[in-house]
Amino acid sequence: MTLKSLSVALVATMSLGAGAALADYPEKPVNFIVPWPPGDLEDVLTRMIAEDFQAEYGVPAAVVNKPGGGGGPFPGAIEVANAPADGYTIGSFVIGVPVVGHQIDIPPLTPAKFDPLGIFLTYPFVIATSGDAPYSTIEELAAYAKQNDVALGHFGDPLTPTQVTKALAVNQGFSWGSDAAFDALDCNTLASGDADVINTTLQLILPCLDDVQVLVSITDERISLVPDAPAIGEIDPSLNIALWNGLFVTKDTPQDVRDKIIAVAEKTVMSARAQAVARETGALVYWQDAETSTARVATDIETVARIGTLLE
Repeated sequence: MTLKSLSVALVATMSLGAGAALADYPEKPVNFIVPWPPGDLEDVLTRMIAEDFQAEYGVPAAVVNKPGGGGGPFPGAIEVANAPADGYTIGSFVIGVPVVGHQIDIPPLTPAKFDPLGIFLTYPFVIATSGDAPYSTIEELAAYAKQNDVALGHFGDPLTPTQVTKALAVNQGFSWGSDAAFDALDCNTLASGDADVINTTLQLILPCLDDVQVLVSITDERISLVPDAPAIGEIDPSLNIALWNGLFVTKDTPQDVRDKIIAVAEKTVMSARAQAVARETGALVYWQDAETSTARVATDIETVARIGTLLE
């Protein structure tokens, strides 16, 4: 065999080998990294995806919780950023990782590092008040707050819904009389008078939903359990952003590997058991494809910057 023939044969063999290696994915355990403690909506749904992934491909698939705080440093996300681009380490990330991480001085979390496979969850964050409050809309709240002190309760300043709530006050021309972060924001918070208005998730006030007023949802669209409450984009299009969660991989992950993950994840979140979570909690559970999710991340980065300017 000539040197030229040997080279051609070697290249062909290497190409076939590479194709076979990619086609074999997955051939070892896969980890879905959730940078939060277990139990919340993103964890529940990611576990469903991992279970279906294991059933579909016959390899172990586990959710690994690596919490690190809402304001960073997101150690679980950093682990995904530093993992090989082979699809064996998949991030299940809230908006704060790809949109805000790099802005709070966590260099590995630059948007250039990750690609979304798809966004699948919007948390049912709402701005709510007691049923007997002297306002039942954001406009009425704004008018009231210009003459009276209104105390806001939230889960912490770094969270996107808190930032939106504070920016909404700016755009509506009023200031909160006071605001404070709470570990729990539920029916008791309003009933006790610890806060006049709370920025919380709908599932935490479901037991007293008949006794509260939901003024607005900080979601992509209206929540089916409170259909009369407008979504934030209806009130103020400049603040149209939500706290979402999606699956992410590093940039160089092969497309056929991505496709295998996507195929399972999309089927899972549209399944009856995942949609039951949506009905029970008010969460929005869906599948937004990679291209649309990429555009959403870019838009959200612009919106977060706009909000930051408002709150300076």
